[in-house]
Parts: sequence; C-alpha cells; structure tokens
Amino acid sequence: MKNLILISATLILLAGSCEMQPRADFNIPSPVVDVYENVYFTNTSSYADSYRWDFGDGILSSEPNPTHYYELPGRYLVTLEAFKGSQELDRTSMYIDVTSTSLEIEVLEFYDKYPIPEASIVLYTTQYDWDNQTYPVYESEWLTDANGIAMIHGLRPIIYYVDIWHPTHNNYWLAEDDMDFVKTEPLEKDVINAYTFYVDYVASVSRKDGRKVEQYRVVRVERKAPASNAK
Repeated sequence: MKNLILISATLILLAGSCEMQPRADFNIPSPVVDVYENVYFTNTSSYADSYRWDFGDGILSSEPNPTHYYELPGRYLVTLEAFKGSQELDRTSMYIDVTSTSLEIEVLEFYDKYPIPEASIVLYTTQYDWDNQTYPVYESEWLTDANGIAMIHGLRPIIYYVDIWHPTHNNYWLAEDDMDFVKTEPLEKDVINAYTFYVDYVASVSRKDGRKVEQYRVVRVERKAPASNAK
C-alpha cells in the first residue's frame, strides 16, 4: 500500500510539473494584411513570465501583446518565444502575407532613353492638389535610384498625379499640354503597377545660390504590364 501511495504521489507531481511548463501561442485578426496596416497580436501563452517576438522583418519585441506593421509586401514568418525563468521556453510560429497596391515609376530621358537618378517624385490624388501643391500622398517625396526607378508602396487603387522634380524644378506648366502626361490610370489592387515617365531635357539654370542645375520636364507616360508583389 505504501508503494502505491508513493507511485501515485510521484505521478501527480510529474503531471503538475508538465502543466507548469511554458506554452507559446498567439493569434491575429487575419493572416493577410496590407502594407502599413497595424497588426494586433494577442498573446494566448500560458505559464510564461516573459516573451520574445520576431516579426520576420528584422524587428523584435518583448511586449506581451505588441502591435506591428510592415513596410514592404511579402510573406513573413512571425515567431513567439515564451519563457519561464531563464531556462524553460516554448515557441510557435505563423506566416503573415503582406500585400500592397504599389507603383513603380521609371523616369527616362525622352530622346536618348537614359535614366534620371535622384529625381524627386511627389504624388497627389487630385488635379487640384497637383496644381496647388496641397495634400501630397503621405506628405512625402520619393527619389529615383541610379536606374531612374522609384518604388512606392501602400497606395489605393485610384488615379495618381505624378509631380517630377530634378533637382529643384517642378513640372506644373506641363499640364497646359496634356494632363495625361502627369497621371496614372486607376491602379490595380494588390499588384505592382509599373509606369515609365519620359522627361525632356530643358536646360541648365542658375539657382539663387549661383549653382547651375539641370531641368527636366515630363513629356510622355507609358504603362507597363502589371507585376505580381514579390518581396
């Protein structure tokens, strides 16, 4: 009888010890989100006293229930580690698919087709805002790279009016020729919408500080075939 009691007590102790080990678990409202959309992580772990999140994009967090957003489209593996003390831990992972309605703008010189690097691009959602420089998208500008390309994520599937500067010259007077030169078609949702804007070399002019700068103006825009979102 004593041996039976001892065995029963041991089993109870072992069962209690297993139950007290940390268990990592979490959930989110949806595994598919847009670029810049806040993702709210609900931590449902048990028997843990600290946590470590890896959102798959190089960002870490130790908050129990963090909020995070992604700046680029793609598939991300989110991992949660739940700790009890400094030795015991458990982990779990989940994929999140980040989509984006994106705009890729290539800026080329019209005649010789060479790329225009460091061209400043500002987007507007209406012709009135384009004319008056009011309410730019994100209140930001994007610069073309060495290949004359700028990638803009997190847009809506609407028409955008594109303002190109290089480096201090704006192209507002080009609207007198044709507004189609400076706008897109309605963007297709959740894909990369690729456009080429051709610009015309105008002249070099002197700024107030005496430096000479080259000026370009948009003379034509072409749309490329849509590309899928790939990280």
